[in-house]
Amino acid sequence: MNLKIWFLETRPQFLLLSPVLIFLGVAIAWYEGFFNLYYSLLAFIGLLLLHISTNVLNDYYDYKSGIDRATRRTPFSGGSGILPAELLKPNSVFRLGIVCFLLAVPIGIYFVLITGWQLLPLLLLGAIFVLLYTPYLTRLAWPELVAGSGLGTLPVLGAYFVQTGTYTLPAVIAAIPSGILVHNLLFLNEFPDTEADKKAGRKTLPITLGKSKASKLYVLTTVIVYLWIIGGVITGFLPLATFTALLTIPFAIKAIKGAINYNDNSKFMPALGANVLVVLLTQFLLGIGYILAKVI
Repeated sequence: MNLKIWFLETRPQFLLLSPVLIFLGVAIAWYEGFFNLYYSLLAFIGLLLLHISTNVLNDYYDYKSGIDRATRRTPFSGGSGILPAELLKPNSVFRLGIVCFLLAVPIGIYFVLITGWQLLPLLLLGAIFVLLYTPYLTRLAWPELVAGSGLGTLPVLGAYFVQTGTYTLPAVIAAIPSGILVHNLLFLNEFPDTEADKKAGRKTLPITLGKSKASKLYVLTTVIVYLWIIGGVITGFLPLATFTALLTIPFAIKAIKGAINYNDNSKFMPALGANVLVVLLTQFLLGIGYILAKVI
């Protein structure tokens, strides 16, 4: 068994998102006076397992549908390439995805029993997204909303809830940018896969809107992230120190320029990397902002 190949099958370059999401949710709770290290670590393990399950099942279904053999692979899109290269067997990859999902289930049950039943709807929705996203939900209009909520807003709120045992309006407002950012992470990565996704019956935004309109929507949603943070601070829902998240604006500008010039690979490919930095660093700096607001 080649452990490196199995590790690469999890698409580790995308797994950095999980600790960032947990960090932000925990930082918001810590700002409000709640912190349990054990809960934080357990929540991270649970989310990481679900994230791996999502990535692996996506790879499996993309291979079975033929998408992986038709995409133009980039460092940020087009799958791991492991199944088309026949480095692993499809059934083994599918089992890995299911096993990771099942390992996360007891963690979710534990948190529901310990922190409250109000966590259950969030977990059930997340489970549906993990299991049904690639084979079914991508064939519905605007599937990026599912990705944004399932690997953005919901994990932040979940990490917050297991610390506090409740949901609050300020926490929801703080978690919204995560949903938009993860939405945009998938959104921009879909541009190179448009033709292959279309043949497989998917209805991603670059397909349903066309790339020209989709690029404009990407610009709009990126701008909304920063306006949301600024508005949150002005209205008092976010602490002043969360303005640190605005430090990623130069990366956002680079991503926007690349999105507008989606036909120019010399600009679009660097934009994919800039987009990843925007997604990860904006959320991380939001969390840092909450910590600074508590300490200063």
